[in-house]
Amino acid sequence: MHAVHDDNQASTGDPVSLVVAIPTFKRPDRLVRTLDLVGAQVAPLASDGRVSSASILVIDNDPAESARGVVDDSYHGVRTRYVAEATPGIPAVRNRALDESADIRLLSFIDDDEVPLEGWISSLLETWSTTGRPAAVMGRVVSLFDPDADPWVLESGLFRRPQRRTGAEIAVAATGNLLLDLSQVRRSGVRFDQRIGLGGGSDTLFSMGLKKTGARLVWCNESVAEDAVEPERQTRPWALKRSFSHGNVSVLVQLRLEPRSSRRALIRVKGVVGGAARVVAGFGRHLYGRLSRSVRHDARGLRLVYRGAGMISASVGQTYSAYSRPGSSA
Repeated sequence: MHAVHDDNQASTGDPVSLVVAIPTFKRPDRLVRTLDLVGAQVAPLASDGRVSSASILVIDNDPAESARGVVDDSYHGVRTRYVAEATPGIPAVRNRALDESADIRLLSFIDDDEVPLEGWISSLLETWSTTGRPAAVMGRVVSLFDPDADPWVLESGLFRRPQRRTGAEIAVAATGNLLLDLSQVRRSGVRFDQRIGLGGGSDTLFSMGLKKTGARLVWCNESVAEDAVEPERQTRPWALKRSFSHGNVSVLVQLRLEPRSSRRALIRVKGVVGGAARVVAGFGRHLYGRLSRSVRHDARGLRLVYRGAGMISASVGQTYSAYSRPGSSA
C-alpha cells in the first residue's frame, strides 16, 4: 500500500518517502561519523515536509557484525535500522537495501567512509524533482589524500572524477553518492548482479542495465560527498590493481548485458584488440615519462597498460576479484 501511495504523491508533486542506505564493512569508527552527518541533513527534510518520511538503513557485511554495537536507534531524530547481510560482497548488500525498502519511493546510497557536505541530500532530491523524476540521480564524490601522498598516484588521474552540468544525462552511475527512484527500479526488474560477488563493477552493470530499459540517469553537481582515501590505497601497487580492475570490469559488463553469443564473441575480440592497443600505447607513454622525467606521463602510461591488461583478461574469461577477502576463494 505504501508504494502505491508514494507513486500517487510523486505524480502530484507531494513529498515522498526516503531511506538512506549505508553499506558497511569493518569501519565502525568512520560509520559513526557518517551516521551523525547523514542524520543531521536528513532530519530537516521530514520536519519541513520535503519528504513524507525519512529513515536510515545500515547494512553490515561483516560476519562478526562489528557495526551492530555502534549504530543507535536514531540520529537527530531520524529512525535508524541495522541489518546484517551474511552473503559476502557489495552486490548482496545493495540488493538487501532494495529488499528492505519495499515500501519506500526514494533510496539514497552513501558509503560508510564518506563525509556528506552541506546540501548533499537536498540537492539530490531537488534535482530528481526538477528534472522529470529520473530513475537515478548521481552526485559527486571527491577524494581526499594525505599531504604526503605519492605524487605519482595523484598524477595517475585514477581518483579524478569529472564535473558535469546538473541535469545532464549520464550513461553510467556509481553508488557512492546516488539517489534511486525505487518505483522505476522495481518496474525495470533490474537488480545488482550477485554473480560478481567480490569483483568490482556491480554498480556499473546495475546502472547500465537500468538505462537499457529506457530509464534516465542524471547528474547533480551540487551534491558532494568527500572520501578520505585510506593510506593503503594511496600506493602505486593499489592504483595499478585498480586500473586492471577497471579494464576487466569494462569488458565484463558488456558481456553480461549482451544476450547474443555472436555479439559476445565480438566483444571478446574487441576487448583483446583494444586491450592490446592500450598496453602498447600505455607502455610508450610510460617510457616517454621515464625518459623525460614526467611523473604525469609515467603514471598515466602505466595505468593505461594495466587497464589494457585487465580488458584482455576479461576477454579470455578471467574475472578479477577486486575486493577479495582473507580466507575467501572469490
